[in-house]
Amino acid sequence: MNTFGFFLKVTTWGESHGKAVGCVIDHFPSGLEVDEDFIQREMERRRPGGKYASKRKEADRVEILSGVFEGLTTGTPISMLIWNTDVDSKAYENLKTVFRPGHADYTYWAKFGIRDWRGGGRASARETAARVAAGAMTKLLLRKYGIKVMGYAKEIAGVECRIGDPEEAFERAERSPLRMPDEKAEREAEKRLKDAMSEGDSVGGVVEVVVKNAPAGLGEPVFGKLDAYLAYAVMGIPAVKGVEIGAGFQAARKRGGENNDPLVIKNGKIAFLTNNAGGVLGGISNGEDIVLRAAIKPTPSISKTQRTVDYERMEEVEISVKGRHDPCIVPRAVPVVEAMVALVIADCMLMQGLIPRRLL
Repeated sequence: MNTFGFFLKVTTWGESHGKAVGCVIDHFPSGLEVDEDFIQREMERRRPGGKYASKRKEADRVEILSGVFEGLTTGTPISMLIWNTDVDSKAYENLKTVFRPGHADYTYWAKFGIRDWRGGGRASARETAARVAAGAMTKLLLRKYGIKVMGYAKEIAGVECRIGDPEEAFERAERSPLRMPDEKAEREAEKRLKDAMSEGDSVGGVVEVVVKNAPAGLGEPVFGKLDAYLAYAVMGIPAVKGVEIGAGFQAARKRGGENNDPLVIKNGKIAFLTNNAGGVLGGISNGEDIVLRAAIKPTPSISKTQRTVDYERMEEVEISVKGRHDPCIVPRAVPVVEAMVALVIADCMLMQGLIPRRLL
């Protein structure tokens, strides 16, 4: 499937080495003022070319083709286009009949009988540029309701950050080349990353996203649970291999008295003393910060020699993947995870009538 969402629907299209990638957003409310500078800043957070990122040089300029008139959304489908301007497929020509370990080469071939060998085609993380564009538009909508979606790298190469206030962590992380909010942890992670790079290898990590000011009551009982929807959205991102909400897997190691969040009265309102639930109880938001973490695998494109198969000759071979690749995809994955979380929150609010179809 190439379309995401129950009510607010986003369809992405395009391949890594095709002419362009883009998205179409349907059922977006009319009357929202569109800040194109904000959208472009979001794109710059994901685009390649950083210190520890692919050297592919894409401007990632977003062209809004429809759905916006005189700076306001019209309620009709919003079409967004991002041209691929720095495509170089030469490094992939010797891999036309070879499956790269850790990639979707074999599975796409097994399913469709054909695959785009140029940088992974549709399976490439290049597709996520369209998700960030859609997510940026959605963040503008959520901002109108005081809702913030903030992410950072919680862990890279096995080095975990100490996180205090998530808003401060987000601001610090935005000044970091690894998008880590803890300087001491960043220095150690950077050292481990450089060691991996010197060996032709890569590292993974964990992205944490916090949603502040989301209203209580989002999500549906049983099969429409908010945490299930969030997990579905984030697991659909390339390289994500696990998702947890709140205490996550640590909850399995706690006792009930440790894991339960006591309820109290604060300023005349019901609140929780702790947030092991990550803002979701019974699949429905409880008004506390929604906290989600995504496990990101090491980038599979590495120059280290690996075993694989040439399916045309049906023989085992060894390969070393060349080209322009991220030694760690975690920093650039942060805005992608944010985008998918933002889409889920906005979709749930629209379904519940907390956001009207017409904002004017």
